Amino acid sequence: MGKVRDSAPAVLARANLRASPGLAVAYWALVVVRAVLPAVLTLGLGALVRAVQEGRSVTGALVAVGATFALVSVLGPIHTQVAALVGDRTSGHLQAELTRACSSPKGIAHLERPGLADELVAARDFDLGILGPPISVSMGFVAAGLVELLGGAAQAVALATVTWWGAILIGGAWASTHWLLRSSSFWINRDETNVKAEQRHADYAYRLAVEAAPAKEVRLFGIGGWVVDRFAARRRRLLDLQWESMRLKQRSLLTVFAVLAVVHVVVLVWLVRGALHGDRTLAELVVAAQALVGVTALGVGASFSWALDSAAAPVKAVWKLAARMADEGALAASPDPAADPAGLPEREIRFRDVAFTYPSGGEPVYERLNLTIPAGRSLAIVGRNGVGKTTLVKLLCRLYDPTSGAVEVDGADIRRFDVDQWRERVAVVFQDFVRLELSMRDNVVPASIGAGTDPAVDPVVQRALVVAGAEGLAELDRTLSKAYEGGTDLSGGQWQRVALARALAAVELGAGVIVLDEPTAQLDVRGEAEIFERLLDATRGRTTILISHRFSTVRHADCIVVIEHGEVVEQGTHEELMALDGRYRTMFDLQAARFALGLDAEESEDGEDVDMDHLDHLDHLDGAGQLDGADGIHGGEVDHG
Repeated sequence: MGKVRDSAPAVLARANLRASPGLAVAYWALVVVRAVLPAVLTLGLGALVRAVQEGRSVTGALVAVGATFALVSVLGPIHTQVAALVGDRTSGHLQAELTRACSSPKGIAHLERPGLADELVAARDFDLGILGPPISVSMGFVAAGLVELLGGAAQAVALATVTWWGAILIGGAWASTHWLLRSSSFWINRDETNVKAEQRHADYAYRLAVEAAPAKEVRLFGIGGWVVDRFAARRRRLLDLQWESMRLKQRSLLTVFAVLAVVHVVVLVWLVRGALHGDRTLAELVVAAQALVGVTALGVGASFSWALDSAAAPVKAVWKLAARMADEGALAASPDPAADPAGLPEREIRFRDVAFTYPSGGEPVYERLNLTIPAGRSLAIVGRNGVGKTTLVKLLCRLYDPTSGAVEVDGADIRRFDVDQWRERVAVVFQDFVRLELSMRDNVVPASIGAGTDPAVDPVVQRALVVAGAEGLAELDRTLSKAYEGGTDLSGGQWQRVALARALAAVELGAGVIVLDEPTAQLDVRGEAEIFERLLDATRGRTTILISHRFSTVRHADCIVVIEHGEVVEQGTHEELMALDGRYRTMFDLQAARFALGLDAEESEDGEDVDMDHLDHLDHLDGAGQLDGADGIHGGEVDHG
């Protein structure tokens, strides 16, 4: 029973019914009706000939034959349109299922786990034609193939009215041919790792060619030809893998053809002898001849198997992936209904003995992190690339749960809170902040999406835009994309100001914690200083966490921590850490050295940032921030999280 339920026709039929019950019923009903009609026509022709031979009225038989022939002619085009519609509805249903599967889990491990990346590509891009035709096309091929196959079976039934044993012989021979042909047209190993890897490479090259974001550099560096060649090579490799899987290999058709020839000769000889001896009527011979031709569809109809596989495979992929994503993206479900994060934190946020390793494996990001963030104050976090600064933000937002230890707010583990209620208390500007192709209003207050104009929201939006220096960039109703009529585009720095306004609006609407992960990376130095002063004023009294590589910004925080090897190695105010003459002092002096060389702020904007991965190899700086040797200057950035 399980095999039948998991078979391609059963899976496809269930998906059709979920997507559009009415169209699905019509589609599969037309399959059955169209398959039976040719056999009905065969029997009708026999009845017509019999009426002529017996001298009876042929009106009824003629009407039946004519009506059947008309239905055979008319239902084909109708079925084609229904197949396209049910295919489109099924595609939409699968895309909606995948959208829910990606967005429903409370965590994000299912989207960042490398092991799921290939499966996500296969499930996401099923309608691009990389592994097979779109479902709307496949459904037409499936319909045609099923009509042939079932029609062959119906013709075997018609043949049985003349010779039951002949029908069994002929039908059995063609059915064995169907099984053999089908086994050679089914891509059994399309879910194997090497197939998915080739699909991922083809998909990557395809997107490099057709999307706007990489277009500039693809042309500037002259790699357009490589992109095309890469796609063609990977696509060709996919076809080679498909052929290797589907070819007949060791099976021979000669035996099958020999059996077909023998059974046809036996049945035909029996029919001819019967006709010569008067044992078979002309009507029976007409039915037998017509049915013998129709039964061949039992073998020929196997050619639809590749289309059936192409249509059913993405259904299986999406359903399988949806179940896995729900597990991978799940968070610990232990909220306390009595725990309410409203108004928190009042005292502190504490990372207590936190250990964390990403589910995909690798080295632990933290093994025993202890960090206390006082409520209502600003804290800056610095450290070299890869020390886990952005991971810390993900844990605070409960995008992941710690492997061990706890993130606590006023002594309460944040896992006790309802995750959505806790996230309402946290406003974050991520490095890779989202750029919504929606109105300015909806970008600043995403909660307003779909709610229309709210008089209470607009003043909040306006104030946030002013503080972020984004006032006047666009009207609140203007779409922030030129892909839409009347829309407008923003520069990278302007978008960053919009992202800052989004966090500021969240604070005004009730968030008690604001996290700024490289909040001014795309702003010039003067703009950064101006905006950060405004941010501190606007978030005064709130718990503010700043991650930045620019020490001109970091120094204004109430407290600064330096993280290395998953631990806090230094902590204090700017003055205290400078006096300590440790890691922080070294990093700060390196950036100050840019100005010691006489470069102004604009000239040093790109060079003032220091790549902390190179600190161990830099020449010593004296306490005044002067270089002992000019070779101590290194460009780059401290960290982007």
